[in-house]
Amino acid sequence: MKLARYHTRRPRYIAFTGAFHGRTFGALSLTGSKAIQRKYFAPLLPDVTHVPYAYCYRCPMHLSFPSCDIACAHYIEDSLFKKTVPPEEVAAIFLEPIQGEGGYIVPPKGFIPLLRKICDRYGILLVDDEVQAGMGRTGRMFAIEHYGTKADIYCIAKGIASGLPLGVCAARSGIMNWPPGSHASTFGGNPVACAAALKTIELLEHGIIDNARKLGAIAMDYLRDLYSKYEFIGDVRGKGLMIGVELVADRKSKKPVKDRRDALIYESFKNGLLMLGAGDTAVRFIPPLVLNESELHIGMTIFARVLKKVFKA
Repeated sequence: MKLARYHTRRPRYIAFTGAFHGRTFGALSLTGSKAIQRKYFAPLLPDVTHVPYAYCYRCPMHLSFPSCDIACAHYIEDSLFKKTVPPEEVAAIFLEPIQGEGGYIVPPKGFIPLLRKICDRYGILLVDDEVQAGMGRTGRMFAIEHYGTKADIYCIAKGIASGLPLGVCAARSGIMNWPPGSHASTFGGNPVACAAALKTIELLEHGIIDNARKLGAIAMDYLRDLYSKYEFIGDVRGKGLMIGVELVADRKSKKPVKDRRDALIYESFKNGLLMLGAGDTAVRFIPPLVLNESELHIGMTIFARVLKKVFKA
């Protein structure tokens, strides 16, 4: 997550995002995914403050939910605003409602509503990065909907045009009131990509979002069954067809096993299943939203078989 400050000369930002998609200097300043993405590009945008995400499985504050009272969000008011980041200078808080590259992390229920309240209290904008979690991926059009909260600005891409290159910045009318010519792009508004986006939205609204929700529930049941059998599965989390499985040496130590995680991804590939890592020690399940139940079963069967092989279960 990131904070952005609001000032006539030097706006500041607070960021909770594991990755802010795009590679302009502004986006690079906001990303907190991998240091290599920022390497050799300094100096970047000043006054961006990165804040730990609500990663309950590996709480950066070494607390436990719900007794923590969502301390990672209160930290903004209790510490940052009192010591280093004047709230009057904060323009926006950026976050992913479900963190993608950071590990497919699902925050606790009250986290995002609390951020919304903080933003409202100080006149700060809430910017929602839905590039990976949006467009039906989680069983809702936008992942933030799971928390009964709305953002002021939405950043959308990837799934919006079913693979064609398109990105969208959507905001309420009070913000998006620029006169014509204020912002332009050589490739902006590509008609073919826009046509693909309109058809994608139509398909999402007429069954694909429901399919993601239905198959996501089946996938979670399957993965939770594996969790009940194997101590090296530390956590299973997700919504819809955006699911992360965290792999560990054992549940007591929670020690990451990146080498085995990477070996599992390679073995899965050799067995016909394409997977990606997320964060230091998780694998992500992010299949096409047109997946059917038979294909899901095939993928889960391969995953279970490879899991046993790599961990010698």
